[in-house]
Amino acid sequence: MRDRLESIADRLARASVVDRIVISLAALVTAVLIGGVLVFVSGAFASCRTGLEMGGATFCYNPMQVYYELFLGALGHPLEGGWTLTNYSLATTLQRTTLLIFSGLSVAVAFRAGLLNIGTQGQLVVGGLATAVTVVYASAVVPARIVLPLGVVVPAGFIGTVVLIPLGVLAGALAGGMYGAVPGALKAYADANEVITTIMLNIIAVGITSTLLSWQFQDPNSTNPQTAPVPEYAEIPTLPVVGFGGRMNFSLLALAFAVALMVGIAWLFARTSFGYELRTSGIQPGAAAYGGVDEKRMTVASMTLSGALGGIGGAFWVLMVHGRWLENVPSLGFDGIAVSVLAGNSPIGVGAAAFLFGIFDSGGNSIGTATDVPPELVGILTGLIILFVAMPEFFRMLGRRYVTVDSARPARTDGGDAGADDGGDADA
Repeated sequence: MRDRLESIADRLARASVVDRIVISLAALVTAVLIGGVLVFVSGAFASCRTGLEMGGATFCYNPMQVYYELFLGALGHPLEGGWTLTNYSLATTLQRTTLLIFSGLSVAVAFRAGLLNIGTQGQLVVGGLATAVTVVYASAVVPARIVLPLGVVVPAGFIGTVVLIPLGVLAGALAGGMYGAVPGALKAYADANEVITTIMLNIIAVGITSTLLSWQFQDPNSTNPQTAPVPEYAEIPTLPVVGFGGRMNFSLLALAFAVALMVGIAWLFARTSFGYELRTSGIQPGAAAYGGVDEKRMTVASMTLSGALGGIGGAFWVLMVHGRWLENVPSLGFDGIAVSVLAGNSPIGVGAAAFLFGIFDSGGNSIGTATDVPPELVGILTGLIILFVAMPEFFRMLGRRYVTVDSARPARTDGGDAGADDGGDADA
């Protein structure tokens, strides 16, 4: 039985990109079918005036309508008349996609280094507060205008946009990176389990930020637990003509930055010595140490980079969505774990996985508006799809880490097993 399980895991570990796409599509179809049955059967226990009569029971929920709203409602119903590319539902989908790219990249970087960063949520919370506070206080020293040669006057709004947005993003990255370095240092120098430390640091992050907010940074003009709003010109701007409206709390510029960062992390992994050391330490720690990689330095560096990406997610949550830091931060960091697993820890795959999660978030709202299906059932439905699609990739990663690596044997030039003759360490 064990040999059979190892064989399946090894086959998943060696699956090509095409094989993995086929497996994911098959899993998606299976999840949709099972979810459709679940929705249909659940309708028999609901109360409604009209429905499908069958066997003396009335089935209130139509699975086809539910899936229509889930997938097409998230895009603003493109098959219906009057559809525009800049509709609110699509803006919601892309907004969620943008934020989840940051948190998914944060988790993926740590996973590729062989570390389990469960603390992206805390790093995002800390980074978001640092961004809001930095921008609010820095905006007070932005000059009203700058007079350039030839009498050209640059207004404060333009100066604030150019200076304050990068400054806020940098503040979020630094705060998140420093908070991520803490469990990295504990792992490297105290051999503390990073899963436990990052989980506990999530709780600590909530307590620290809440305390700082009430003690120093609370908006005096509001009874809600929140910072003062950042200036309007310091929020992520929308593109004229082709962009979404400001009330939709989404900017194509933010999405473009997220995609650029995604490509940059992929390039970092594939084309730099740091990325090579990071990947090698995650796949074969022994080989990496033998090759001269400083394991402790790499552990701290990878967790710092992971935390910085989480902090950037918090910065964009502040500067694009709310224009201030709120105490009730959504679980973007925890969703990033599922995004990374679904993407197989691939930086490029994170974009596709984040978009799928964005569809589920926006489509779930559409289901709640257009149908009587309760939100709890919608959560089960989307969770079922995520589970079915992510599990093959999860087992593939386990197979790569524990089966393929452990079963590898150095071979002689004649094709035999080098370890069979001299009893050498096959893992060396």
